Amino acid sequence: MGFTKRIVIIGAGPAGLTSGYLLAKKGFNVTILEADAKYVGGISRTESIKGFYFDIGGHRFFSKSKEVEDFWTEILPNDMLDRPRSSRIYYNNKFYAYPLKAFEALFNLGIFESILCVLSYLKASIFPVNDPKNFEDWVTNQFGKRLFSIFFKTYTEKVWGMDTKDISADWAAQRIKGLSLYSAIWNAIKPKSKVKDKSKMIKTLIDSFRYPRKGPGMMWEACASKIQEMGGEIKMGNLVTQLELDGQSWKIHSQNKTGKTEVFEAEHVISSAPIRELFHAIKKPMVSPQALSSANSLRYRDFLTVALVVTEKDIFDDNWIYIHDPSVKVGRIQNFKSWSPEMVPDPAYNCYGLEYFCFEGDGLWSSTDEELVNLAKKEVVKLGLTKLEDIKEGFVVRQKKAYPVYDDVYQDHIDVLKAEIQGKFHNLHLVGRNGMHKYNNQDHAMMTAMLTVENIVADRTVFDVWNVNQDAEYHESGEIGRENIEERLVPLKV
Repeated sequence: MGFTKRIVIIGAGPAGLTSGYLLAKKGFNVTILEADAKYVGGISRTESIKGFYFDIGGHRFFSKSKEVEDFWTEILPNDMLDRPRSSRIYYNNKFYAYPLKAFEALFNLGIFESILCVLSYLKASIFPVNDPKNFEDWVTNQFGKRLFSIFFKTYTEKVWGMDTKDISADWAAQRIKGLSLYSAIWNAIKPKSKVKDKSKMIKTLIDSFRYPRKGPGMMWEACASKIQEMGGEIKMGNLVTQLELDGQSWKIHSQNKTGKTEVFEAEHVISSAPIRELFHAIKKPMVSPQALSSANSLRYRDFLTVALVVTEKDIFDDNWIYIHDPSVKVGRIQNFKSWSPEMVPDPAYNCYGLEYFCFEGDGLWSSTDEELVNLAKKEVVKLGLTKLEDIKEGFVVRQKKAYPVYDDVYQDHIDVLKAEIQGKFHNLHLVGRNGMHKYNNQDHAMMTAMLTVENIVADRTVFDVWNVNQDAEYHESGEIGRENIEERLVPLKV
């Protein structure tokens, strides 16, 4: 039986499109407003220039959630490739497997350095930092000081623009969950066996994943088409500028690129827009000064990708490599052909995506495209991944608000904003990475959308969406739920 309720969804990223698809499938009247005039998918979009396809940040399609895996299969049943997972670390002119393979790492470092690393690990094991509060102390406990300095410090500081002593141990515990030098050695020597229950697998250790033939955007473009086929509406190039709640009904004002304003009415609003922008747009009832201040206090980390078309020389076949060399600014390099051969139109060429982490408005972000392409050319040649004469051309793709940042008062601000919504806006639902200010993968964002749909269908709060954990699983409130909800995926300042 269909529903007649009107739903407006702000943002056509994974969370917005997942909720739109599921609601349209149930018969709701769905309108999605997307600020981008061309691409759906948000950060999971696929940009294309001259036949080359670019994955913004790299998206492996792997989830511990059966609901999410089934959703992907339903949306794109015949266009998902099984791809080998391959990531390495580049340090001191050598490659190291990631996650670290202990014997390979120690061999590449040389016998003298290896002995020092093992002794450093043994020292950390015997005399660990009790109750480590920062990233540096936590990782040192797991790997020893020397391995920390080689394989964790430089890259982490590039990504977040923070000293590792200022980053919370919570984030390290999550992102390097289940790994240590001991576990790396054990994984190297234990008999190999297939993991029957993927939910038991350490996410960092998966060896394969699914991937759309032409990048993650292919999934979300198909999802958008299916929404429209079911009668849903997707308005591209529409920026939400104002929201007004009149009784039980919302009026949502959006402006297109020509400046024309449209007003939509809805019984429910689902927002995956950054919380800061959302709270600025709410005009009736007015949000409290405290809530507006909290929204303004939320910070974001941005990044840009410089895609270089190079003559194919088979230098590396990883999905990406982490650059731990402090002499270059690039943090990670994608090999788009390794995600899918169809990302590159001509087999005689490859396309490398050099990722630079920055803050909007800083020196890197403000550089011209020409300056950024020249920087990328210089650094990729310095790293020995290609020759200057083999680089044919370059493109720049910028991504604002790629990562919500957790600073030392972030949770206090989120609590204020959650209380404001619960007290004034029971039919306003936050979903997704920026919508909830939670750095998560797309499967996590999708699960928040799935549970929000269940709440709307039931017309009450059946699920606390904030209890979706980092593995896109839902936990009921209680000890287990609290345990998972506190695990942070973005550095928290000490």
